[in-house]
Amino acid sequence: MLIDALHEFYAEDARSQDNQEPPLLGRHRLIANAQHLLRSVRGLRVRAADWMLDGDRTRIRWIYEFTGHDGRRHRQEEVVHQHWRGDRIVEEHIQYDPAQPAAVALQVA
Repeated sequence: MLIDALHEFYAEDARSQDNQEPPLLGRHRLIANAQHLLRSVRGLRVRAADWMLDGDRTRIRWIYEFTGHDGRRHRQEEVVHQHWRGDRIVEEHIQYDPAQPAAVALQVA
């Protein structure tokens, strides 16, 4: 589902940045990052807690519930600001508190 959403909604030249980390450039990098995340957990549930739309910009508060390979569950909330070009996301900035217990190192080298 996550990988499908990246293919469906992200522009080929999309840019995504977590907090103050260097941005990931290109949909192929975002997909590789998501694949890394999915391999690092046994299960993942995601839901949009709330959202706002203003022209070509959106703000979404996502809640992630991770199940680790050890069976332990963690929850992480993040706020994502997205800029759309037509029906594709071209840029997003993801903000979350890295001290949350579920903060997972999502970026791959």
